[in-house]
Amino acid sequence: MRSEQEMKNLLISFAKNDNRIRLVTLEGSRANKNIPRDSLQDYDISYFVTDMDSFKKNDEWLNVFGKRLIMQKPEDMELFPPELGHWFSYLMLFEDGNRIDLTLIPINEVDDYFSNSDGLVEVLLDKGGLVKNKVVANDRKYWIKKPTAREFDDCCNEFWWVSTYVVKGLARKEILFTIDHLNEIVRPNLLRMMSWQIGLERGFTFSVGKNYKFIEQYLPKDDWETLLTTYSESSGIRSIE
Repeated sequence: MRSEQEMKNLLISFAKNDNRIRLVTLEGSRANKNIPRDSLQDYDISYFVTDMDSFKKNDEWLNVFGKRLIMQKPEDMELFPPELGHWFSYLMLFEDGNRIDLTLIPINEVDDYFSNSDGLVEVLLDKGGLVKNKVVANDRKYWIKKPTAREFDDCCNEFWWVSTYVVKGLARKEILFTIDHLNEIVRPNLLRMMSWQIGLERGFTFSVGKNYKFIEQYLPKDDWETLLTTYSESSGIRSIE
């Protein structure tokens, strides 16, 4: 498997040698110093380009990044409508296990990109001094947010109100209906409340990760074990651990 440095060198080298690419940024977990590195992290890369159509007319230029096992082009799909406006992305999984999520962005959208950024951005290459201000990646936008009294009340109310749908679904043996309400509404509000408890105890100055994936690090062991028992997959999760 190619190393992080090898992948970055490849992505930057390609951009340096293509005059259509004027700016390269890295986003996501690999730009977040608070997340431990591992080989499963994607490379979320944006190329700011002067000519979108010349890239989009065929995919041969992507071969330089390696042999692809599978690729998805979300903005070229019918079943799942595109959401990125004029941007165009290539989600690629390679033979060696590396994954690149590469997005092409028109050069005239640089300012909009940075003004709407979530903060997890690292500039890898800037050919023409397009970035006027110093960019320092941070995950502040994802820190646990201290709730207002109204938000706390709303969370409790939503949890208990929708829990009645779960009971109703079980009584009717409508299992998929039940699971949907449990997983999409009840459980997220439980996790939201648990994250608020963590924030009250430790401060609201950090993130518990996307989909609460790091919450185990901050919960008492008994609470974590109890949380796992609410998942039907808990036995399988424990066997993996």
